Amino acid sequence: RSKQPGSRGSDYQNLEKICTEQPITVYCGVDPSARSLHIGNLLPLITLLHFGIRGHRPIALIGGATGSIGDPGGRATERKLLSQEELAVNEEGITRQVHRFFKTATAYAEERRPQSTSEAQSPTVVNNITWFREMGMLEFLRTVGKHAKVNTMLSRDSVSSRLNASQGISFTEFTYQLLQAHDFYTLNKEYGCRLQLGGSDQWGNIVAGIDMIQRRRTAASSPETVNQAENAKPEDEVFGLTIPLLTTPSGEKFGKSAGNAVWLDSEMTSVYDFYQYFIRQPDTMVQQLLSMFTLLPQEKIDATMTEHEVDPSKRVAQRTLAREVTELVHGRDAVRQAEAVTSVLFDSDVGHLTSGDVVAAFARDPRLVRLSSSEEGI
Repeated sequence: RSKQPGSRGSDYQNLEKICTEQPITVYCGVDPSARSLHIGNLLPLITLLHFGIRGHRPIALIGGATGSIGDPGGRATERKLLSQEELAVNEEGITRQVHRFFKTATAYAEERRPQSTSEAQSPTVVNNITWFREMGMLEFLRTVGKHAKVNTMLSRDSVSSRLNASQGISFTEFTYQLLQAHDFYTLNKEYGCRLQLGGSDQWGNIVAGIDMIQRRRTAASSPETVNQAENAKPEDEVFGLTIPLLTTPSGEKFGKSAGNAVWLDSEMTSVYDFYQYFIRQPDTMVQQLLSMFTLLPQEKIDATMTEHEVDPSKRVAQRTLAREVTELVHGRDAVRQAEAVTSVLFDSDVGHLTSGDVVAAFARDPRLVRLSSSEEGI
């Protein structure tokens, strides 16, 4: 879905046309609500990767400011505010992780798209605390709040659903959409950013940013050019694009394992457990996941599914999915490690593995217990 200043309808075809004619700057934001990103963050990051490997200019925004407030979207209760110390640790971890993901994912993409004519663009990583840290409340009200309409803010799904709940919504979380709107305005002004990506639950916040850009442009215009819809140039158009939130056949959010998040940090979710999460995906979802979480060409996906359907018990499609996503996130060595652990635990014939392979595979796994020479007789 997309939107532009002066328009209330979707303009996906126009966005598609612009993207094929010239590189644009596109951003996606993540809040540091934990020390690591999880699989639920992966689709927006992969979408940002798609833009980057096609020559567009990606920006990954770390929400140091928005993370201190908490997004009310998708929640029935107020978020617990993190301490400044917790936020600092989370920001550092996620910033490092974003850099590592795009380095690993770009290498993965270059092998899957060897004939690409576009030079892959690495993302610019920014933190919105940079522009909010020195902004006082009065300045915020005059420069941001002045252009926000309360009746529009109340109509956002993330707000209206909470207003009807017994706990209601605090003023703190109510203003979250204004902070994200100012992010889009700032990136548009400073970097020429024209497209914001996010999960479908972010649509209201994304639209708030588009409206903010429109209203502040209009306020800065002379009376002769106040009608932004008539005077906007094509290069002034800004857009929002949302990615569907994936759910499992049981209706749970995709990315949970036994109720716990599947993290991208191998210290929080081991490479083996990450790999196995995709191995366990049901046949009904695996083709969709291959299309969304890998860069395999469609003909390769079709061939994999054809082979899988001959004998689904071999889980050919799931194994392909697990290998591809593990390499995308953790790299090729991690795939070898995960497959070695899987072979040790589940295969009857492990003759192809050396003792070094086994020790390396379980190096960071709590299932490997090291004994001293004095304990060998236990």
